[in-house]
Parts: sequence; structure tokens; C-alpha cells
Amino acid sequence: MILWTGFLLGIKHAIEPDHVIAVSTIASRSKNLFRSSLAGVFWGIGHTATLFVVGLILILLKGNIPEKWALSLEFTVGIMLVYLGLTNIGKAARVVQSKHVQRKKEMPYVKSVLIGLVHGLAGSAAMVLLTLSTVSTVWEGALYILIFGLGTVLGMLLFTTVIGLPFVLTLAKLPVNRALRMLTGAISTAFGFFYMYNLGITEGLFQLWWS
Repeated sequence: MILWTGFLLGIKHAIEPDHVIAVSTIASRSKNLFRSSLAGVFWGIGHTATLFVVGLILILLKGNIPEKWALSLEFTVGIMLVYLGLTNIGKAARVVQSKHVQRKKEMPYVKSVLIGLVHGLAGSAAMVLLTLSTVSTVWEGALYILIFGLGTVLGMLLFTTVIGLPFVLTLAKLPVNRALRMLTGAISTAFGFFYMYNLGITEGLFQLWWS
């Protein structure tokens, strides 16, 4: 029952706004639905890898991440969202109508893994608290994190498949596709700034830095 709960929480965790927005910026560039879905899978792999390694170390050492550093790691997510958003807007604006122009080959799966790693690192503190409150041994904790990670992979796989549909279906309609990509970038940028403001001002991160 505990592991099943972890799996369901993993699915729920995958569709948190910052996760969804970040992966959407990559899914929006996919030329087919399969590649879009894989972007979510690789995000989940990166996310789970960081949670497992950092979480297990902290559980073994019976330690935790100080609030200042936990919030600082979360702050990097906001920076990443702004970067991804602005990058998406820039690339969408440079899209040319000629189908004969060769585009620079990208590595969306590598980027998906890196985004997952950042999200996993930022969420390590909360993951450790959740795990410690749920299980009684280190090995149960390790298994719980892995099952939780499996849930995040599945959740993001399903979501990126859905979010990738509009972009794939509008490939033949360049103005619409470009507008959708720019909208995705704008949402990511705006949410990134909001995320940083909330952490820095509302949650008191800036005060912790200056104190």
C-alpha cells in the first residue's frame, strides 16, 4: 500500500506546474508525437536519478538540506524556466518558411534529462521528508523513491503525449505552430519570474541570503 501510494504521488508530482511548463518547451519543438512523449520519459529519468542519489545519501546520513539551500535549489528552477522560455521564443521567431533550409540538429533528450536533474535536485529536500515520514528502513526508502520516480516517468509520459499533439498537428501550418511555440515560451518565462519572486520575497529566500 505504501509503495502504491508512492507511485500515485509520483504521477501527481509529475504534473506540477513548473515541471509541466519546463517539459512543454521541449515537447513544442518535436516533429512527431513519439519524440514528444520521449521528452517526458527522459525528464523522468533525470528527475528520478537526482532524487534517488541525493535522497539516499541524506537518508543514510540522517541529515537534511538546510532551508536556505533548499530554497536556493528551488530558485534555480525559476532561472531555468526563464531561460527555456526565452530560448523557445527566440527559436520560434527565427523559424523560416522554406522547407529546404537545414536546421541545426538538436538533442532534446539530453536537455530533457538535464531539466529533470535540476527539478530532482530542487525537490530532494521535500522528497527526503516525505520518505522519512513514510518508511522505516533505508532500503524501504530507496525502493519508495524508485517507485515514486516510476510514477513521475509515467505521469510525464502521458502529459507530454497530450501536450505534443497541438504542435505536431500544426506542423503544416507554420504561423499557428510558431504562435503556439511562442506562447509556450512566454508562459515559461512569466512563470519563471513569478516562481523566483515567490521564493525570494514571499518565502523569504532573499532575506536568508542577506542575513
